[in-house]
Amino acid sequence: MATLIDPDFRARMRALNEKYATRVPALMQAIKQASGRCDSEGPRLEPLTSLHGALHTVAGSAATFGFAALGQECRRIEQQVRAMLNAPAQAVVEWPAVRGQVETLLHWAALDAGATHFSA
Repeated sequence: MATLIDPDFRARMRALNEKYATRVPALMQAIKQASGRCDSEGPRLEPLTSLHGALHTVAGSAATFGFAALGQECRRIEQQVRAMLNAPAQAVVEWPAVRGQVETLLHWAALDAGATHFSA
């Protein structure tokens, strides 16, 4: 049985991917700002929640629009931040390592957020 294919589907997906690509710098800026709040205010509930949300936004959407490696790395860090939210006493101890991972993510994304593999 033949499958009906929308002839414009690929063109629409390309357009959506390109639109998402233009949003990546703003998404990375949101992660950077949230991370900066964790630095300036300490890794407390509110700044960590902001960081978690910014990472979650990218983790949930990036792969759909052709940024799978970016999404996977955001998901990995997001899970670490969630663990910090669940164990606030450990957050201060764990923050420096997570902060370094966020900085590595931001640097990598600035070079090529659409790369197929994350490399630290």
